[in-house]
Amino acid sequence: MDGFHNRYAMSVLAVKRLTKSFGGLTAVNNVSFEVDEGAIVGLIGPNGAGKTTVFNLITGIYRPDQGEILFDRKPVVGLTTHRIVKMGVARTFQTIRLFQNLSVLENVLAGCHCRMRGGVLSSLFHTPMQRREEKKAIASAMAILGFVGLNQQVMQLAKNLSYGNQRLLEIARALATDPTLLILDEPAGGMNEQETTQLVTLIRNMRDQGITILLIEHDMSLVMRVCERIVVLEYGAKIAEGPPIEIKKDPRVIEAYLGTDASW
Repeated sequence: MDGFHNRYAMSVLAVKRLTKSFGGLTAVNNVSFEVDEGAIVGLIGPNGAGKTTVFNLITGIYRPDQGEILFDRKPVVGLTTHRIVKMGVARTFQTIRLFQNLSVLENVLAGCHCRMRGGVLSSLFHTPMQRREEKKAIASAMAILGFVGLNQQVMQLAKNLSYGNQRLLEIARALATDPTLLILDEPAGGMNEQETTQLVTLIRNMRDQGITILLIEHDMSLVMRVCERIVVLEYGAKIAEGPPIEIKKDPRVIEAYLGTDASW
């Protein structure tokens, strides 16, 4: 498939002593972890634990007060979100952010365009280079839609898709940027059991295509099924890290989740 490559190495993402405060609230407090290339890593914790803030720091939406973020051994703190995407980091959001009045295909093409070399002038004058790139982008988008299982809905408007398929479309658009690291923020939110099972298969398939996965997810059964390593946050600090079988038994993690409906 165009754009997917095997790129296994060692650490693709290193988060070191990350701290971020908003006013008097420390949302992320001295958090460190690494994500090995080709791994599926979960970032979990109760509501308000700082998980999405960590994602926003990695993707350049926020700038940390302290700490380092290395992607492919290169520092990303201070870079724009667009530049970080071009380096190979893509993400989805907890709240779906699609172009609701564009087609499924057009939504994925929006992701492809960040990789196109033709500038404004070639687009305005519809140069041969621009036409070739557009043709290649459409072929790539169609391949990605087939990969996520949306090839029968390419001309539908995004707003007319089921909630689960809108989630898949967000993943497809992120894949169109040709990422090395894909960051998923609650991808199973709003999905039924059958859709969640399909998502587990998709996450594994993406990893098999050489894409490293870092995800936030409240569905603990999904996390335990799909993640090889889990990082646990509580009140902005890391309280545990390890394989699912250890995390499941960790007294600090159990205590953090007491009173929640997490089904492990």
